[in-house]
Amino acid sequence: MFINRSGKSLLSQSWLAAILIALPVWTVLYRQSSPALDLTWPVQAPATFLLLVMLYPVLEEVVFRGLIQGELMHRKVFKQQIVGVTLANLLTSIIFAAAHLLSHPAGMAALVFLPSLLFGYFRDRHDGWLLPSILLHSYYNLGYFLLFKPAM
Repeated sequence: MFINRSGKSLLSQSWLAAILIALPVWTVLYRQSSPALDLTWPVQAPATFLLLVMLYPVLEEVVFRGLIQGELMHRKVFKQQIVGVTLANLLTSIIFAAAHLLSHPAGMAALVFLPSLLFGYFRDRHDGWLLPSILLHSYYNLGYFLLFKPAM
């Protein structure tokens, strides 16, 4: 289940690093904004929580990493890399961040650019297999939305 078609394991040092890097990022974001912590909201609004943590990451990964990044990877020019990131991933991440402008302030939309690069990296590393990016996206949303209750 955690091995892609090429035999690459999801459970790698880069995967562990991607999981662990979220912890200090969440801490900094939380300390900068100091919201009132309400860890009970997922129980009070389970449908909203499940949408944010399970459904949206799947839909976004299918559209952005599956369709857009996947289509770009069919073109040789977008397979080129800059600092280990494919141009397909870079362009997809720009589009992903821009799409978040529809529902987030500009600063928050810009902040999704780096995680998007990470999701795209795992999509590339695993030859188009979306499970790693979906799981990572869900994990990032889980931590974020536990700390920052969405406006309902």
